[in-house]
Amino acid sequence: MKLTDLQHYQSVTIQCHDNPDADAIASGFALYKYFLSLGRQVQLVYAGRNQIHKSNLLLMVDKLNIPIIYIGDIRAYSEQEPAGKTPGLLITVDCQYGAGNVTCLPAEDVAIIDHHQVEIEDVEKREINPHLGSCSTLVWYMLREAGYTIEDSKVGTALYYGLYTDTNQFAEIYNPLDMDMREAVPCEKTLVTLFRNSNLSLQEMEIAGVAMIRHIYNDDYRYAIIKSQPCDPNILGLISDFLIQVAEVDSCVVYNELKDGYKFSVRSCIKEVQANELAAFLADGVGSGGGHREKAGGFISKTLYENAYPTLHSEAFFSQRLNNYFDFCQVIYARDYEIDISDMQPYVKKQVPLGYVEATSVLPVGTPITIRTLEGDVDMIVEPDLIIMIGIKGEVYPNRREKFEKSYIITDRPYCEDEARAHCSTLYEPTVHNRETGEVTQLADYAKVCIASGGTHIHAKELTGRVKVFTTWDEEKYMLGREGDYLTVRCDDKHDIYVVERDIFFKTYDPAKHDGEKTPAAEHNGSRQL
Repeated sequence: MKLTDLQHYQSVTIQCHDNPDADAIASGFALYKYFLSLGRQVQLVYAGRNQIHKSNLLLMVDKLNIPIIYIGDIRAYSEQEPAGKTPGLLITVDCQYGAGNVTCLPAEDVAIIDHHQVEIEDVEKREINPHLGSCSTLVWYMLREAGYTIEDSKVGTALYYGLYTDTNQFAEIYNPLDMDMREAVPCEKTLVTLFRNSNLSLQEMEIAGVAMIRHIYNDDYRYAIIKSQPCDPNILGLISDFLIQVAEVDSCVVYNELKDGYKFSVRSCIKEVQANELAAFLADGVGSGGGHREKAGGFISKTLYENAYPTLHSEAFFSQRLNNYFDFCQVIYARDYEIDISDMQPYVKKQVPLGYVEATSVLPVGTPITIRTLEGDVDMIVEPDLIIMIGIKGEVYPNRREKFEKSYIITDRPYCEDEARAHCSTLYEPTVHNRETGEVTQLADYAKVCIASGGTHIHAKELTGRVKVFTTWDEEKYMLGREGDYLTVRCDDKHDIYVVERDIFFKTYDPAKHDGEKTPAAEHNGSRQL
């Protein structure tokens, strides 16, 4: 669904979920401004038992002039409307019409804009993206796609703060669109500071204190789990930030139960556990999770959880998941690892077209850059021999000129015009961010095509469990391999060990021919210009 599909409605009501948070209010406010700019009759409302009472939200509504209306009793509201129904279009934001966390207003027509797991299937007009950190991001993206530029700093500040609060002060950002929105909207940072410093009530301070008294601790894996009373998501972050400072705790999970699921916060202080990867593991199959290496979080849908684990209480679930996370995973430090290739098969790289970018063609030597991809941000420094590769699924990884020229046939064909780009992920095009100036450029605009020369021979085997590989080119951040992926090592360097996803592996490698047989690329030696 696009916002342009909704432009023909003359009357639009935007409804936040009951007891709305900053993300719901911000999302509704931005949509309110959009429909107002089209000359529509529009109102922003919420219902439920309680009016907004948190200090930060009251400040947000006041300082940003957000015209949100509390409609109170549903019967009284319905009596005010013709035929007892909301006229025109009703849009629920940060929630789904008919779900348990939003009062169901009778309406002539309904649309849904949300970033949680799909709960309601029978509403035709809907845009739901559970991979985003906030509904504010989804609304910003939809506004951008509709050609609406956010110039009002009050709207920009609202969206920025909505993302800020729903991602635990940006600690749980893992989608590149969330990062793009954070950097794109006009924002009054002094107001965000004001809202942030009015976020904790005396009751929530007591909740945090009580939560820390009760905890589960695993001495073997040095993790801790805390279940908190219902509270603002930021309080979970506060508790986990405190907990990870305990000397005996290397990783921790703090969570609470909400009406529609479980919100959790993850922290790690060791490189063998990346908080974002652990969060995704905990939520796998029942929700979504992600963030940064040290701080992350996620949400577990109660509907999905109860279907999958009908008899398992939440503490047992998190303990079981964490034990499985540590029990069934091998850690490999490639620089020191003596790999046994006796059970590995030889393969040769296919002549598939890939993209490559000479880093110096984008920015000068010494420039710190961040390459933003769907898989996450990759930080680099522009160096004379740095080659940035674009894989067959749009994945980005570094290479060095000497190894690159030995392994690929180099062409001058623009990557943007080549069929190679068809393999690239359509969800998000990798971008290059100059960390000194903030300038953003599309990586593919600088890319050319290269083709594997057939000179890259590897040994590989299919993984039967999870593996973390600290490669020789990045000893601080591991590559994660899951069951079905392939563990690989270059034949000419037994410490060049890495992981290739299963679907990428079969598109990239062929079984090597027996001695005396020529591979399709055997005629190529080194690299050459086409």
